[in-house]
Amino acid sequence: MKLAAFLVVLAAPVSAQEFSLPAGCDAHLTVQSRSCEVHHYFRCAGDPHGEQSHVSLSENGLDYIGTIDAEAQWVTSHHIRGEHSEELESNPGDRASFSELVATASDDYDFRTTSSEIGETRYVGRDTLTGKQVVIDGVTLNETSYDITAYAADGTKMWRSQGNEFISRDWRMFLSGKGTVTTPTDTYDTDGTPVQFIYPGEPGFLSIKPLFGCGVMMSSFEVTP
Repeated sequence: MKLAAFLVVLAAPVSAQEFSLPAGCDAHLTVQSRSCEVHHYFRCAGDPHGEQSHVSLSENGLDYIGTIDAEAQWVTSHHIRGEHSEELESNPGDRASFSELVATASDDYDFRTTSSEIGETRYVGRDTLTGKQVVIDGVTLNETSYDITAYAADGTKMWRSQGNEFISRDWRMFLSGKGTVTTPTDTYDTDGTPVQFIYPGEPGFLSIKPLFGCGVMMSSFEVTP
């Protein structure tokens, strides 16, 4: 339903400076990252308790719309540039769990997403708290290490990504960090580390313009659903 609502918004004239959310949705956070992306986090009327969504914009406009639940599981992912959507299977074999990660400092997961465009994808991995805290733009985050591999429906390895991310205990979500992605034909580094956190009423909130890392050639390969 959110994707359809966004398509209606995108078809209408938009402000030159501010991103428009569908009716009934309210944003609570904007994040500018090093990867020439700006992310807006929001909730909509009627969402299940603990669910939140975000959109990502690059210099080329809207790239991604995604929703997570209270355990930070990927529920739905819409890749605008990749022209496909993914949805979490109804009964994952080993669900990702934010609560388990915070309680035990480690969380293993093994789940699948379904997609009418690209079929089924299996994601297997682990998140671990490193014990390191960082403060970025006044926000205290906990660093994680991660190792995730994606497999096609026939078991073929599509890609593997390893590196470090961050979690916010207050917002119950992950934020990107530095990583290395390996595909059957390539290996490259990514850096989506947050730089600025912007709140409602502050300059730059819901801005459509990414501020950091732009002009640097970025890979077009999409990793995170």
